[in-house]
Amino acid sequence: MRRISAIPAVIAALMAATVATAAPNDTRVNAGSPPSPFAQNKQNEPAMAVDANSPNVLAAGSNDEIDVQGCNGSSCPFTQGVGTSGIYFSFDSGATWTQPTYTGWSARHCLGGPCAPKVGPIGTLPWYLESGLVSDGDPAVAFGPQPGTNGFSWSNGSRLYYANLTSNFATTKDNEAFRGFEAIAVSRTDDVRAAAAGTKSAWQTPVVISHQSSTTFSDKEQVWADNAASSPFFGTVYVCWASFVGQEKGNAAPAGLRVGVSHDGGDTWSEHPIGAAANNAQRNPVDGCTIRTDSQGNAYVFGIATSSSNGKEHFEMMSVSSNGGTSWSSPRTVIGPVFQPGTLDPVQGRPVIDGVAGARSDLAPAPSVDIANGAPAGTDATNRIVMTYVSGTLDAPHVFFTESPDLGSTWSTPRSIESAGDRGYYTAPAISPNGTDVYVVYNAFTTPFRTNTTDPRALVGVVMHADVAGAGTGAFSELNRGTSGDPRGSSANALTDEFLGDYVYAVATRSYGAAVWNDARNAADCPAVDKWRMARQNGDTTVPKPAPLAVCAATFGNTDIFGGAYNDPTP
Repeated sequence: MRRISAIPAVIAALMAATVATAAPNDTRVNAGSPPSPFAQNKQNEPAMAVDANSPNVLAAGSNDEIDVQGCNGSSCPFTQGVGTSGIYFSFDSGATWTQPTYTGWSARHCLGGPCAPKVGPIGTLPWYLESGLVSDGDPAVAFGPQPGTNGFSWSNGSRLYYANLTSNFATTKDNEAFRGFEAIAVSRTDDVRAAAAGTKSAWQTPVVISHQSSTTFSDKEQVWADNAASSPFFGTVYVCWASFVGQEKGNAAPAGLRVGVSHDGGDTWSEHPIGAAANNAQRNPVDGCTIRTDSQGNAYVFGIATSSSNGKEHFEMMSVSSNGGTSWSSPRTVIGPVFQPGTLDPVQGRPVIDGVAGARSDLAPAPSVDIANGAPAGTDATNRIVMTYVSGTLDAPHVFFTESPDLGSTWSTPRSIESAGDRGYYTAPAISPNGTDVYVVYNAFTTPFRTNTTDPRALVGVVMHADVAGAGTGAFSELNRGTSGDPRGSSANALTDEFLGDYVYAVATRSYGAAVWNDARNAADCPAVDKWRMARQNGDTTVPKPAPLAVCAATFGNTDIFGGAYNDPTP
């Protein structure tokens, strides 16, 4: 055997270690979605929950178009009646994921050309067809304790709540399940392993929880279950959402924030307004909400709104209930002003950050929040509240972090925490139940604003960590930087612009943090679509709308949900 010098061997070992450290530590969450065709390969807007009583169990959701039809020429619409609320499970702390298959209204067999949907396999929430409903995405998930004969107890097991938008399956008013355009519905399962294995009966039928009128469009919901046994309202479930009116006139003016509250595990719900309903030059009501509870049973709703004294500047707002959601304080300013980064896209009429015909960014200043409530018992809670949001200018959209050690009474000066060169897009924090570690996930663009659609663009997902010391949260460092992708390969169904949704999400346990984000690494740019998008920007109607399945690479539009789980680096 030839003798190998020890020095080269050591160098080789060091190089191998460096490569292993640099490799992205993440995995695809939407495990069942295909790489093609568009739009079945389109997933975005992820949510995630961890079971505080079994912290190796995670659930995630996304806007998942796995069951819609493939493009028919240049038409790539959502399929009437087909749901888009994807569901995924992990039982190894996020190392691997599974996407179950159920039965429902499906068009996944329609891979181009005219085709009629039918009852068949679905990769989205079940029982919507049978309830006269359609699951319409905007996912939100939370674990809480199961109710039993003696009330809520972790000994009864865990219950997963999945809140999402829903519309009527029927196309005539006589057969509608509810009034209005979009409502909020909640699905539940007490057996996540059976649900993950594709057992449809593991899910209860969805419950419509929003009070609807003929003009109501409910939107942007979040769900939380009071999961700390120390709370006097342990087991109470909260859902917040924005209620819009005037949709039938093309004017979806906000009518204020709503909170739904259930004390019986999601069977019945009461609805409560948060702040006044107004939308005028002086005041814009609370929107873009997040909801959490502390170990003492206080419930907190956060959102973004203009202050009553200044109708032009937006602030992060907070409303609190100390009686299990029966009443709520008037929203008050906690941080701000915050600024919408980006510039108005002339075709979309909405702000973009990465470039013309880019992905919308109109929820960027909305806050994302977590509380160290000591779940599942609540006994080691610090009740520290952490918040992240994206704010700034087109050239410098920062990921900001702030925190409150005293139940929201005072807040630290916001500080930007993104890595150098990252232009923040969406973000979310998580704090360990005992308040020792903070994890933050964000999407960012790493290329400057593009005034054309020909130059490459880059989107990345980043996960960061910081320790909490006595004085507060320390410096953040990267745990993972995902593989970059070109967001031009993402697309709205109308093809007019990119699409990445509105959210990312993070959770934390006492030993690890996990996150999910929008990812374009597997999406192929399509020059024909780029050319058409740019023509629309320039008002040129002579360029024909392309047919993606005929002129684009097969993986055009193939956006995914990626995620990762990361052990506490400083235990």
